Amino acid sequence: MPAPVFDVRHATSPAEAAGMSTARLRETFLIPEVMVAGEVRLTYSHYDRFIAGGAVPTAEPLALETIDPLRADFFLEHRELGVINVGAAGTVTVDGAAYAIGHREAIYAGRGSREVAFASDDAADPARFYLNSAPAHAAYPTKKVGREDAEVVEAGAAETSNQRTIRKLIVSSVVDVCQLQMGMTELASGSVWNTMPAHTHDRRMEVYFYFGVPEGQAVCHFMGPPDETRHVWMADEQAVISPPWSIHAGAGTGSYTFIWGMAGENLDYGDMDAVDIPDLR
Repeated sequence: MPAPVFDVRHATSPAEAAGMSTARLRETFLIPEVMVAGEVRLTYSHYDRFIAGGAVPTAEPLALETIDPLRADFFLEHRELGVINVGAAGTVTVDGAAYAIGHREAIYAGRGSREVAFASDDAADPARFYLNSAPAHAAYPTKKVGREDAEVVEAGAAETSNQRTIRKLIVSSVVDVCQLQMGMTELASGSVWNTMPAHTHDRRMEVYFYFGVPEGQAVCHFMGPPDETRHVWMADEQAVISPPWSIHAGAGTGSYTFIWGMAGENLDYGDMDAVDIPDLR
């Protein structure tokens, strides 16, 4: 099995980000290639030591092997893992136990799980596993989370172009976790804004993964301090790192869905500082 391909991103201050060119902003925060056929791709961020990536198994399974920044004997020696399948049906095997993970279903694997592997039911129509991982202080059991298991929240309104369904998949109310949280936000027909009004949360970082973006369309992701925002244009199946000091919101030119993943000091989903829309700059 091929070893994971990975890169490392260092933390950046708001003052440094304010002076970045468009190219430098993208190099620092955008993860342009998440899903590559036959590979595990990972980005290791120094924000809360968060890892985001993808696994697209084709003819052969793919193993989640350790990478150099972890200094660990195996990937989950000191970490927890969340996985959401955005492709066709597949299987995630954790220490010999196989879990069938369908489209938009999830699985959590806890600290100490030694072997994790990904497989597709059909190599011609593969699973596309989106991965998030964070350091873990305790070991919790592996658990599959189906769409019916999610905690569902309806938010926004058609009048403000942000009507959406939030599906909390890997959160403390659904599965035992240390600090990792993951979920999926689905936009209603005609709505484009995924998180508006915007907010920051100084005690957590976040990564957004956009998928289901039609060919020829894009999502404009907004980031930065509320009084000095920047934007990053994003294509289908790309991810963006959101520091604790940054807002994180986006608007699409076509329909799309995104996965949010968080790690940090607490598990309180509502611990955020809202920003009034007229105060954005």
